[in-house]
Amino acid sequence: MHIEPYLHFAGRCEEALNFYSQAIGARIDMLMRYRDSPEPPPPGTLAPGMENKVMHANLRLGDSCLMASDDCTRTDVRFQGFQLTLNVADEAEAKCCFSALAEGGEIRMPLAKTFFSPCFGMLTDRFGVSWMVIVFEP
Repeated sequence: MHIEPYLHFAGRCEEALNFYSQAIGARIDMLMRYRDSPEPPPPGTLAPGMENKVMHANLRLGDSCLMASDDCTRTDVRFQGFQLTLNVADEAEAKCCFSALAEGGEIRMPLAKTFFSPCFGMLTDRFGVSWMVIVFEP
């Protein structure tokens, strides 16, 4: 058993997936748009203009999978109460990923040495997703 995060974006899912692909080397394994669904959504479920938005996507980074979509429920999408942790091999990779993810976002704790890691930092990216970037040394 394992847990995989599922992120809902407010119409910017494809942009976010492309950003994560470029910023941290994630790979888009699957992307389905609402218009490609084998069954039509129940009447009134899909807001006008959502047909070309992402119904479901899988993003792979190493052994991890992140699922995502554009929220069709018309709710106010907010990423609160959690952070995604990006475990990297060394300080150089941490700096590269941290810098890329922080572009257009907000650094909450700059990368620095801590008692638990030679390099750790926290940020919120341009989509409002909170990240912790950390180097773990065995």
